[in-house]
Amino acid sequence: MNALLDWMNSAAIPNLLGNPVSWIEIIGFVTGAACVYGVARQKLWNWPIGILNNLAFIVLFLGAGLYGETVLQVIFAAVAIYGWYNWIRGNAATDGTNDLPIRDANPKEMLLGLGATVAGTAGVAMILTHGTDSVVPWPDAFALTASLVATYGQAKKIFQHWYVWILIDVVSIPLYFSRGLTLTAILYIGFLALCIYGLIDWKRTRTLEAPAASPESVTAGA
Repeated sequence: MNALLDWMNSAAIPNLLGNPVSWIEIIGFVTGAACVYGVARQKLWNWPIGILNNLAFIVLFLGAGLYGETVLQVIFAAVAIYGWYNWIRGNAATDGTNDLPIRDANPKEMLLGLGATVAGTAGVAMILTHGTDSVVPWPDAFALTASLVATYGQAKKIFQHWYVWILIDVVSIPLYFSRGLTLTAILYIGFLALCIYGLIDWKRTRTLEAPAASPESVTAGA
């Protein structure tokens, strides 16, 4: 196991914009990009690929001292199992599977999501500030908390979760550059582009299928 971890953390690229790139960062890059593309295209395989991405980032972030992000990946994996099940189960109002409809967040969900993000960011930042040696507690805490909110929305196929991911990417890109995770920062630039693509594609899907369903609940294509 130690030999495997040593290999994962060894430099695959000696220098990329002044920083080495490890094998585990490359694995995280590939699986992360594949996962976000899968979500954008509403493919079930995004969930197991995402779990593999979580495992890669646990190793990567732990080594970089991003403890909030490390904990986040563990929780991500657990939520991904729920999301995978929820997407397979599909719409409870039908007998089919993999037909979970895209929907808008209701006012209660929006309020709870905003409250959870604000309270969670403040609470986690305090823990990281006083309980760890983290030098970036606030952006780390925001990325952790907001990502959980976004992942919940993704699991429920709530359309507005894309806006949350876009904000997370905007915060995460400079965060990863500051920690020397150059390839991961570049990956998050790609994530930002893919999230914009996903937002447009989900909106297009709803528009195309709107005549066949109610405005509140539009079934996404498989």
